[in-house]
Amino acid sequence: MGKEFRGTIADHPDFDAGSDAEALYNAMKGFGSDKEAILDLITSRSNAQRQEIRAAYKSQYGKDLIADLKYELTGNFERLIVGLMRPPAYHDAKEIKDAIKGAGTDEKCLIEILASRTNEQIHNLVAAYKDAYGRDLEEGVIGDTSGHFKKMLVVLLQGTREEDDVVSEDLVEQDAQDLYDAGEAQWGTDEAKFIMLLGNRSVTHLQLVFDEYQKIAEKSIEDSIKSELSGDFERLMLAVVQCIRSKAMFFAKRLYKSMKGLGTADNTLIRIMVSRSEIDMLDIRECFRLRYEKSLYCMIQDDTSGDYKRTLLKLCGGDDDIAGEFFPEAAQIAYKMWEISAMTKVQLRGTVRPYQNFDPASDAQALRKAMKGFGTDEDTIIEILTHRSNEQRQEIRQTFKSLLGRDLMADLKSELSKNLQRLILGLMMTPAEFDAKMMKKAIEGAGTDEHALIEILVTRSNQEIQDMCSAYQNAFKKSLEDAIASDTSGLFKRILISLAQGGREEDPADMARALEDAQALADACNADSDEMEDKFMSILCTRSFPHLRRVFQEFVRCSNKDIEQIIKKEMSGDVKNAMFAIVRSVKNQPSYFADRLYKAMKGLGTDDRALIRIMVSRSEIDLFNIRKEFKETHDTSLHEFIQVETLVGDTSGDYRKTLLILCGGED
Repeated sequence: MGKEFRGTIADHPDFDAGSDAEALYNAMKGFGSDKEAILDLITSRSNAQRQEIRAAYKSQYGKDLIADLKYELTGNFERLIVGLMRPPAYHDAKEIKDAIKGAGTDEKCLIEILASRTNEQIHNLVAAYKDAYGRDLEEGVIGDTSGHFKKMLVVLLQGTREEDDVVSEDLVEQDAQDLYDAGEAQWGTDEAKFIMLLGNRSVTHLQLVFDEYQKIAEKSIEDSIKSELSGDFERLMLAVVQCIRSKAMFFAKRLYKSMKGLGTADNTLIRIMVSRSEIDMLDIRECFRLRYEKSLYCMIQDDTSGDYKRTLLKLCGGDDDIAGEFFPEAAQIAYKMWEISAMTKVQLRGTVRPYQNFDPASDAQALRKAMKGFGTDEDTIIEILTHRSNEQRQEIRQTFKSLLGRDLMADLKSELSKNLQRLILGLMMTPAEFDAKMMKKAIEGAGTDEHALIEILVTRSNQEIQDMCSAYQNAFKKSLEDAIASDTSGLFKRILISLAQGGREEDPADMARALEDAQALADACNADSDEMEDKFMSILCTRSFPHLRRVFQEFVRCSNKDIEQIIKKEMSGDVKNAMFAIVRSVKNQPSYFADRLYKAMKGLGTDDRALIRIMVSRSEIDLFNIRKEFKETHDTSLHEFIQVETLVGDTSGDYRKTLLILCGGED
């Protein structure tokens, strides 16, 4: 039995090449052209049928259809329609030719095409390139790239990957061990071993190797590649791994990055929509929804316009039901994502570490000098306080008092202003004091900052929450629980109070209980909304994070639903946001913070309180990991984003400089 068709464009049932050729000729005849007729016809025919139309057009009118379309159409709409009219191999050849011609190389295009194509597609591409441009593709790639990146591209260009029915079971463990020995287990990296194995073994075989590698290294192959390789070679190997795991998810990520932020990477958008429309667009749509909680259709609608948009939407093939039901491909990916999350042991790294030659008395004197007399030496204050750990800052604070008889916090408050003052004072507080202060700020005044309450209570450990509650009581002479109770209501209040107990279980995953919890959540999805929310709260607010990873993994199997989509669809308001934050933190907490930072800075104005809160509180815990997730998700470094987004008004100068030092460097 053949594999189920997963494209959105198929053969038109009542196809007549001559009739279609005539319709296109009439649509382009005379003054102006009927673009609606052109896009409707071309997007409702398969590529093989379009080639027949092209031949019929030439024989009936003695003209080249692609040349006429280029003449009549303009911009992205023209490029999209012309792309659809080329045979797939010739379309890939044109894309690669454009990627390597001229001064700069479009490495991302090379990576996308060569990492994702089958052996047969590669062979057809190489032949099409030779036919269209009269030279060998391999020569072009060799002349335009270098190093291990070039070597891996050349390996992929051979199109000699073992076919999927080739799984050497006796080699799975050996290959996983060889990859580990080539990278994590030694000083330096044996890139040749990575190239040989990832460039030649079959997809099915490598999927098993990656599972085995996870057991040996206690981290995913992706994380190892990120730590062992760099530059274009790293990006290429990550793309190969992602395509081995799921081509649909790889393309979903590429599509998202092509449209998010300011401007659209139309070349990428067009290339993927054209090349996957008859292969796996339905799976890409599902993976897109799974990862980004938004349909591909909606994102195209929001990000493009005119005939270009209408053509892309036809290729997309429709909007997706957001009930959370999975197609088999997406269900398998979701299950595997949670499995990887459960098995991976992430090494958390901050960006601020204890200063080696620490002398609290010297620092206290230098800070006093920086604030004495006319004007303030902000550079000295920033240099000292951003290069000391919080524990060392507390020693400086005590020494400043005992040596100089002054309150360092009060002096800093009087000498600095606005966001720089808030940031520096945040660094000078203990973590518990800072969290307590942030909770107070979120609660006090006319409006409550529910996002801040959720962020803090969801992401802190039991000990951190207990310390924060003590600091809140000491500073404000009121319990944090009472403050929450007086400022929130209903189930949201109960969720926050539950989290504020700092009593989350800390045990490892219990598989039998995880299955019970997953089934209980699945059953609750069919109950009334109050009963469902109570059940979700009782499990999500109390179980340990390792246990919840297994619960969410088994939930996919029990329900064929995505826990995040269920929360998004069935819940609302602050309850939805709290539950969503728990799931995101359980899945990948650095990724959750990366998303919070992005939202704090994107759009009009910066949410400086959120920006300061995260940069201060995570600088000694996992800000390095957050940086990596930021780059992976948003295709720009956190360092660069802070530089660009904090240029206006008060959010510039010393404030920006301090944030960038805490960030710890460019990625």
